[in-house]
Amino acid sequence: MLRQSLDLASRPGHAWLLQGPSGLGQYGLALALARAWLCESPVVPEGRDHGASGGGACGHCPSCHAIDVRTHADLCVLMPESVMLELGWPLSEKAQGEIDKKERKPSKEIRVDAMRDAIEFAQRTSARGRGKVMLIYPAERMNAITANALLKTLEEPPGEVVPDMATNDGPSLFSDVAAPPAVPSTRFVLATEAAHQLLPTIRSRCMSHALAWPTSDEALAWLRTQGLSELDAEVWLRAAGGRPEDALRLAVLVGEPARWRGFPRAMLGGELTSVAEWSPAQLIDALHKLCHDLMGQRVGAAPRYFDAADLPPVKDSASSGAALGRLRDWQRELVQEARTSEHPYNQGLMMEALVSRASSTLRA
Repeated sequence: MLRQSLDLASRPGHAWLLQGPSGLGQYGLALALARAWLCESPVVPEGRDHGASGGGACGHCPSCHAIDVRTHADLCVLMPESVMLELGWPLSEKAQGEIDKKERKPSKEIRVDAMRDAIEFAQRTSARGRGKVMLIYPAERMNAITANALLKTLEEPPGEVVPDMATNDGPSLFSDVAAPPAVPSTRFVLATEAAHQLLPTIRSRCMSHALAWPTSDEALAWLRTQGLSELDAEVWLRAAGGRPEDALRLAVLVGEPARWRGFPRAMLGGELTSVAEWSPAQLIDALHKLCHDLMGQRVGAAPRYFDAADLPPVKDSASSGAALGRLRDWQRELVQEARTSEHPYNQGLMMEALVSRASSTLRA
């Protein structure tokens, strides 16, 4: 992540699009890039001219601290309200008040009023003298109105600012060399897990960076740095299909690996209490994985998300064709349920129906 942010921070351009499948670290890289752009004492890689642009965030200056505590005046974060709350970013006073009063639920897409505030932000002067950054994640959550509003801002080249490298901690990093080059007054970093859903005109106005799929060893090493044991990391990485950030989210959601390993049999027994704290979307995702592995098992493929020993036993092969048909029907139903899982009419009833359907399919 640090190497990638250093590389991107040193390249020209006022807008980056970070893309790749879910769970590969788009948000983390976007935030690291924003930190590097705004850092007041950037760490310049060995061999690079100190007067050149780019460098990693130091992690200690007032700017880095302001980002850590979510109060940097030159960083605008555009996310669905539900994602902002999940990642610890504060909502506007108006939005938080409406949600606290239960007038509405946190939005699942980037709201028009949030984009309006962001456009005003882009037109303001930098508070700390190093330009401003707008971070948008997940970018595919923009609707047509917000996407077109952003496009207009991207199309109008921002002005430039010469960074003031003096810090509160001492003299300028560049006191003995030429002044640093000017940078765009507003830079943009869009992170997405579905770049194909963005307007082609938005994609064309951004420099693109595709995140590389990590090797198993790289992903496991990263999970260990997040506090997981080696054995637990292996369980969660498998459960997430090799996506390290998704693995960490699953670990937080489910808790003990034994609960994930016991999920297939819990569904076989119709145990609603085992997933009581999950959302319908989270349950549907887990059921999709279970259905995938069971279908593979029927045709002799190794399971991807669960250990073979944790799956319900395969019954008489004479009925395998009918069983595979039932699994395909179940899979189609899960796809349909996923379309309404974010806004269920009654969450409790939906969870009960999902578990009941899983149990009947697994028992057949």
